[in-house]
Amino acid sequence: MIDMNKNTVLAIAGVCGTAFVGYCIYFDRKRRSDPDFRRKLKERRQKQQKTNTSSGASAPLPDLRDVEAVQKFFIEEVQKGEELLGQGNYQEAVEHLTNAVAVCGQPQQLLQILQQTLPQPVFAMLLERLPSISQRLSGANPAAQAKKDEAPSGATITDVDDLE
Repeated sequence: MIDMNKNTVLAIAGVCGTAFVGYCIYFDRKRRSDPDFRRKLKERRQKQQKTNTSSGASAPLPDLRDVEAVQKFFIEEVQKGEELLGQGNYQEAVEHLTNAVAVCGQPQQLLQILQQTLPQPVFAMLLERLPSISQRLSGANPAAQAKKDEAPSGATITDVDDLE
């Protein structure tokens, strides 16, 4: 009698599982054939593409001579990067973390921490992005960059090549 109950339970579970998968397939097919679905999907992709191109201009870097502004910018960029990493949006997370590294007084130490905490592909994306941010940093504010290069720590963005 126990074997019959066990077999009955397994059969019922199999039938329910098959019915659920069938319903999912039916619902997905119905959703995809809906004309509004395709239109909304296209609009959503266009909107996302616009935001990606507009965010490509990256956040404006603070005046590097203003210590409070740099600290505030650094903390905000790290927080945004962590939040986006949690959401799985690695491209934008890397952008924000790169901004944080760019204004960091000791970028080598921050990069070592990030190397230990970030997944390897994300850290590789971060390293690829660093040269472009250092160019933007030196091109946007050459006087501030010269002052930053004279900092007592002696670490600059160009020291990143030593980590590779």
